[in-house]
Amino acid sequence: MSDMGSLDPQDWRAFRAFAHELLDAMLDRQQNADVGPVWRPVPEAVKKRLAEPPPQAPTPLKELRRELDACVLPYAVGNTHPRFWGWVHGSGTPGGALAEMVAATLNANCGGRDHGAIYLERAVVGWARDWFGLPGSANGLLVSGASIANLIGLAVARYRHGGERRVREDGPTGARLTVYASEHAHACIAKALETLGLGRAALRSVPVRADFAMDLAALAERIASDRTAGLRPIAVVATAGAVNTGAFDDIERIADLCARECLWLHVDGAFGALTRLAPELGELTRGVERADSLAFDFHKWLHVPYDAGCILVRDGELLPATFGGRPDYLANVGGLSGGEPWPADLGLELSRGNRALKVWWTIKEQGVRRLGEAIARNCAQAQRLAAALAAEPRIVVAAPVPLNIVCCRYVGEGLDAEALDALNAAIAVSLQERGVAVVSTTRIDERLCLRACITNHRTRDADLDLLVREIVAAGERLI
Repeated sequence: MSDMGSLDPQDWRAFRAFAHELLDAMLDRQQNADVGPVWRPVPEAVKKRLAEPPPQAPTPLKELRRELDACVLPYAVGNTHPRFWGWVHGSGTPGGALAEMVAATLNANCGGRDHGAIYLERAVVGWARDWFGLPGSANGLLVSGASIANLIGLAVARYRHGGERRVREDGPTGARLTVYASEHAHACIAKALETLGLGRAALRSVPVRADFAMDLAALAERIASDRTAGLRPIAVVATAGAVNTGAFDDIERIADLCARECLWLHVDGAFGALTRLAPELGELTRGVERADSLAFDFHKWLHVPYDAGCILVRDGELLPATFGGRPDYLANVGGLSGGEPWPADLGLELSRGNRALKVWWTIKEQGVRRLGEAIARNCAQAQRLAAALAAEPRIVVAAPVPLNIVCCRYVGEGLDAEALDALNAAIAVSLQERGVAVVSTTRIDERLCLRACITNHRTRDADLDLLVREIVAAGERLI
């Protein structure tokens, strides 16, 4: 029964019929994810239509559905398609979509209080803590993604090594605080230091070796030099799966150095940390159990719907010490206001969606072993793709393939480096605009390369074979 002043449907029977029809249509999209182009550009007419002012009166559901079909669904990112290998996108699951529907109907604010979603998040954080071998005293929370998780981890490092409570009250004082990371570290590390008031200059970029892992001798030298210059090193960021190449820093040896130098060890494992779930890849994350903080994403290689990242901190008490503090109107007087500790006291957000339900659902539905097998399969596919590309006379594999990322460069006769850069960019755009496949581009040794990142459980070997053929064909056509 609905009241005329309510925003609920006036005709629940009709609404249910519409909802079932829409759900079937969305499941059809996932069941047939390989049908149609991977991506298509959004026409100017559609952009103009979507920019129209909002209506003052209600829009009938059938009209909304027509607008959805015309303006949104045909122009998706494409990461549910088996030939999407751009950037580091998870490809989602039908079960995850169901979990999102349930979470939306519950509509819980997971900043705190005593309700089921809070305990669900604690369970998920506990599972992750155990995966990475962190102690029972570790704690964490779910966030929008690794960018915010890295920010939180470095905020805790700043609190712990930058003066603790004085940092919260006065900001950093005294010698400039410095943080060390590979020159291939993700750009969000620099943004985090800017946001924390330390400035981009606080990030000390460390050269990499031929395999694109951090040069530890150079790291030690940079720390010693900065101490001599009167700076105050506080943390090292180890990368577990560099976004350009998939390279892993040597976490174990970095942990040894951090122990000697009394520095915080933060691991950015946005996607690579989850190789921990694949036994044959476990050696890559050796030493992560010694991290003081760890950032990673569920929405990449676990295919949880966006967004769902995680931050774990070895000493869980440091999270409320860094972020805690609640006004009177949020006081715990028992009842619904209980549920301590509140996630709001462990991070930045008071208003938080129910990210845990879709993570919990995905792990429960698929099982840890199956999720790990999908990760290992993508890494094996990357090796297969690299071999097939290397067999082509016009293609050079531009970097080692330690994980799931393959970088290559089409080389044409008589073209200088700048012309080859433009050619490879044109190949990537051609593949995308024709809807054949989505690869991204990056620079390896200052040369623009095609980059295929396989975090896609739907990818088949035949899709990779098609990619090789299409790169060759596009190069020949565009040269």
